[in-house]
Amino acid sequence: MVQPWPASNSDAILLNKPFGVICQFTGDGTRPTLKDCVDVPHVYPAGRLDTDSEGLVILTSDGALQARISHPKHKLAKTYWVQVEGIPSDAQLATLQRGVKLDAVMTLPAQARVIPEPPGLWPRNPPIRVRRLIPTAWLELIIGEGRNRQVRRMTAAVGLPTLRLIRWAVGPWTIEGLAPGSWRHQSIDVSML
Repeated sequence: MVQPWPASNSDAILLNKPFGVICQFTGDGTRPTLKDCVDVPHVYPAGRLDTDSEGLVILTSDGALQARISHPKHKLAKTYWVQVEGIPSDAQLATLQRGVKLDAVMTLPAQARVIPEPPGLWPRNPPIRVRRLIPTAWLELIIGEGRNRQVRRMTAAVGLPTLRLIRWAVGPWTIEGLAPGSWRHQSIDVSML
């Protein structure tokens, strides 16, 4: 879908990246890329989202804004909805909240809580695996850093493998009202960061 792009550098695109889309504009032709969702020239993702994850990707043409959103030193909160295998215990949640050791380095403390399945959630294609005898639960996990596959590695480290991962928000911006593959224009006030 082609939509007009505003000229201001403080403008951004909020995209609800679907499962299976590579978080870049070029690929090898075997899987869809951001270009299949956003046909706007000269914008780039502010941070990454794994191909097997869904949700908010912010795109901008402003390099300084891109760095301000994605650089770990700014610790901009990222909110994830995580469907995990198993029912989280208080001890598992407390470990996530304190920080988890990944590759001999502790993650920063996180906010972690059990939530009901998010309302209005779109079906994932393909669906997650379902095991008849193993229950699943949803977590809301808020982190201020973004290591490679961090959320998946954190939940696995406490014995709760991730089945589905949706980035709901980055800072104050969310994917509320955005279907997978759709996007909207957002003026970004840098003072909000």
